[in-house]
Amino acid sequence: MKKLMLGIVLMAVSVMANAQNDAIAKFFTKYQNDETFSQVTVSGKMFSMMANLDGDTPEEKAMINSISKIKGLKILTKSEARNSRELYKEAISMIPTKDFEELMSVREKDRDMKFFTKESGGKISELVMVMGGNDEFMVMTIFGEIDLKDISKIGKSVNIEGMENLDKINEKKN
Repeated sequence: MKKLMLGIVLMAVSVMANAQNDAIAKFFTKYQNDETFSQVTVSGKMFSMMANLDGDTPEEKAMINSISKIKGLKILTKSEARNSRELYKEAISMIPTKDFEELMSVREKDRDMKFFTKESGGKISELVMVMGGNDEFMVMTIFGEIDLKDISKIGKSVNIEGMENLDKINEKKN
């Protein structure tokens, strides 16, 4: 009986710790039922199904391998938003700085973008992008085992706005 109670307590503590670290999920939850937002959620199952595709070239095979390691993707956007700057600040403030490191910041004409990563075991386990402009807002999170070069390629191929900026990381390193 004591072992069962100890197991339940350990699971509850683990769930609570996970919930505290998952602040960006709270942001999604807060706005998921607001019809002025568009929302996209792709489950890990979808990514694992993509892993069954055949690649013709070594690059395609490498990309398929990277995709198979992704556990999920969530995107929340709002167009024609008068409060996009406030949403941007709110989303940024909810990212726990003890868990996430700012990877890159981009300012273009009328919008700002920030990329954050969370590492686990020396590998990127989550990538968060927050973008706010004069009338548009987007927050995106990708979680799993992440290779930034491959995510940039995937983002370009499916036309996820802002993902092309991940190419700039390599430019800054050189």
